[in-house]
Order: sequence, then C-alpha cells, then structure tokens
Amino acid sequence: MAMAMALRRLSSSIEKPLRPLINGGGSVCYMASLPNEAVYEKEKNGVTWPKQLNAPLEAVDPEVADIIELEKARQWKGLELIPSENFTSVSVMQAVGSVMTNKYSEGYPGARYYGGNEYIDMAESLCQKRALEAFRLDPAKWGVNVQSLSGSPANFQVYTALLKPHDRIMALDLPHGGHLSHGYQTDTKKISAVSIFFETMPYRLNESTGYIDYDQMEKSATLFRPKLIVAGASAYARLYDYARIRKVCDKQKAILLADMAHISGLVAAGVVPSPFEYADVVTTTTHKSLRGPRGAMIFFRKGVKEINKQGKEVLYDFEDKINQAVFPGLQGGPHNHTITGLAVALKQATTPEYRAYQEQVLSNCAKFAQTLTEKGYELVSGGTENHLVLVNLKNKGIDGSRVEKVMESVHIAANKNTVPGDVSAMVPGGIRMGTPALTSRGFIEEDFVKVAEFFDAAVGLAVKIKAQTKVEGLPVHNAVFA
Repeated sequence: MAMAMALRRLSSSIEKPLRPLINGGGSVCYMASLPNEAVYEKEKNGVTWPKQLNAPLEAVDPEVADIIELEKARQWKGLELIPSENFTSVSVMQAVGSVMTNKYSEGYPGARYYGGNEYIDMAESLCQKRALEAFRLDPAKWGVNVQSLSGSPANFQVYTALLKPHDRIMALDLPHGGHLSHGYQTDTKKISAVSIFFETMPYRLNESTGYIDYDQMEKSATLFRPKLIVAGASAYARLYDYARIRKVCDKQKAILLADMAHISGLVAAGVVPSPFEYADVVTTTTHKSLRGPRGAMIFFRKGVKEINKQGKEVLYDFEDKINQAVFPGLQGGPHNHTITGLAVALKQATTPEYRAYQEQVLSNCAKFAQTLTEKGYELVSGGTENHLVLVNLKNKGIDGSRVEKVMESVHIAANKNTVPGDVSAMVPGGIRMGTPALTSRGFIEEDFVKVAEFFDAAVGLAVKIKAQTKVEGLPVHNAVFA
C-alpha cells in the first residue's frame, strides 16, 4: 500500500497520458499506457510506438470518440425507463477504466496460472468480501464467485455445475415475465441453449390476476419432477414467494436457484425480501438496480447442510463445482477491471445514501404505477411491488412495438415486452418501464407523474399513427416520423 501511495504521488494528472521525463543522461522517457502508475519507456531512435499508441482517444480514433460523445448526449438529454439499465457511478467507471484491464489472471486468488497477480488477488478477494457484506451473509455459510461475465453465463454455469445433461429445470415462462437464460422454448423450437442441454418446463402467471400461479407450479412440479427450480424474472412487477417455492423444491428434492438480477440492489438495501434465507444458489447481474459495472455474481451455500441418520454432518458441495464450472469449465481469464469496479459498487451498496436511493426507487415506481392506472392503463398484476411496471396496451388498441418507436423518437427509452396471451415477441402487447435509472439522476415522485404524462402522450400519438397507416397505407417507420 505504501508503494501504491508513492506511485500515485509520483504521477500527475490523468488528463496527460504521455509525459516526457528527462533522466540524468539526457534521454527522453515516455510513460506508456499506465498514466497513474508512472511506467516509463525510454525513447530510442526509430521507437515511436510508445508515444503514438498511447495518445488520447480523441487523437487516436476521433470516430469512436464521437460515437461515445453521441451516446453520452443521448443518455444526458433523454429519459431512461428501461428497468434493466442504470447509470453507474463515476468511481465505478474510473475503476473499470483502470490498469486492472491489462492483467491476465486465470484461476482464483492464491491459485493463479500467471505470475504478477498479487494486487489482482487483493482486488478479487476484496470484492468477494464486500459481496457477502452487502447482502449480510455469513462467510461460514455462503461463498461467492465474482468472475462470471454476465447473467446468462452465470445461470448456465450453475446449471452445468449442479446438473447432468438433460436434467429437468422449471422456470417462469418468458411470455409471462421470465428470462431466456432460464430455458425458454416454444412448441416448435428450442430458443435458449439451456433448453437444448437440459429439459425445461415453464410455470406461469394466473392470467386473471397477473400473479405467479404457485398452486399450478406445485402440481406441474409433481408431474415433471425437476432437479432445479428458478425463482427469478425479467418482467414481473411483484415479489417472489421464496418460502412457497422452497416447499415445492423440498418435496421434489430440487435445488432452488434465485435469480435476483433485477432486484439485487433492492435486496442489498433491505427494501424487498431477500432470497438468501430460502435459496441454495443465488445469481445476479451487477449493472441493473445494483448500479455496478456489467458483470455477474454467483452466491452458493457452504458448510453444514444437514445431519444424516447416522448423526454425521453432510456438507454442501456447491463451492468447488460452481468455481470449476466458471473456470476452467466455461471461461478463461476473468475481467479484472470489472471485478475491481464491482468492489467499488458493493462498497457503495452498504451506505445510508444507497438505501435512501433504493427506497426512492420503490416510491417512484409506486407513484408511476398509480398515475398510469389513473390514466386508464392496465398494469399486469394490477400494480407493482418493485422497480418496474408492465403495461398491457391491448385495451388501448395499440402494441408495444409502435409505442416504443414513438417514445424513442422523442428521446424516451423503454422496451416493448410480452404480456400474458401474446403470440409474438416482436409485436407484443406490452411496454416494460422502470425507475432505477431516472432515480439515479435525482427524480422523485412528482417527476414520475410528468413521465407518465409523456408516456400517455406517446401512446396517443402511436394510436393516431396506426390509424394513419390504415388510411394512407404508409409503412409504419415512415408514419412514425411523418
């Protein structure tokens, strides 16, 4: 640590990636690629690449620099309502954009296949420690893998670690709010690779209430006999009954995997129920409500599972299986810059300000749902208990695709989404919207009343455009911008 502090004092501003240094012999040295760590390469005759290859982005690639600025402007001037997106903090982005991206580190802390990983080990171990602390977990009972690259790979790593090929998985159906990585397939085609390697069966919502039909889930599980049940969703505005699913799993001797990708920030803040009391394994992405970089974590139980009939302790065997499934099973070297940024996000997740933010996410979403309902919109399940709303547009005579396009044309980002009864994912009957991103920008309840008004105006415009295309025969994309 003392060495790191000394190096930081030696280096100067990050805005100057190349700084000439005249050494005692009069030759010129240039700092190469590591502006904060003061690494210098001596300039030699004909050796021009240290300077040229480490010039600022604007000089090296103005085309990419312009694209980044355009995206920055889009995010700044628009309204971000996609519930799976958020604005991560400056400190997280600084960590992700650091020299940690330069290191190869196959393996795990203390057991790497490359040298020079002492500080990478420190960062990953710190990230694991903070992950357990953020979710208030006992390290004697829970472990965590922070190397998984994203949510879908994390889920697949769990399946391959704990199941055999063609073992059976149950999960929420995609058109009813589930996720592709839980094994989605249609009557005629296996869509997700999970459904190719494993046998999958969906459970669904009660279409009259919009809530998960736990009674039917239990009946289906009795017939299907799954080895693993997934409790997690991509577009479900209500809370999961983890205790109920635990009972179903126990009857079938099945593993309970909780995929809390959407709600992990809310869970960390303690403003929604935690799955950890009931789940065997918990996965999450790190960039949604958690506000971290784009990555994933896999939590797993460890320690004593039960006492058998002979009075001996039976231990969970998840740790080695999951770690081996991540590396070397399905990944090579981890993304150390992402893990370092995640460590920063997890530290923020334990602060009072973070809890206040997540409380506001819920308050904003409740107000948003109330305002939409007052304007005559039908919400799947009739409301929300988390960070998102799912609007069924069928009673408005319009589909989610047209409304999404109109909203995008006025700098409001939302996403079309299937609702129960839909037959097409490309022209679905719903729109999914959430409050985390705009809450990160400081929005409060009254702001979401205005957002609801913008949405209502967009729907009205989409209905008019649809009528126009019927009368004039214009293609939809022309009519939208007419």
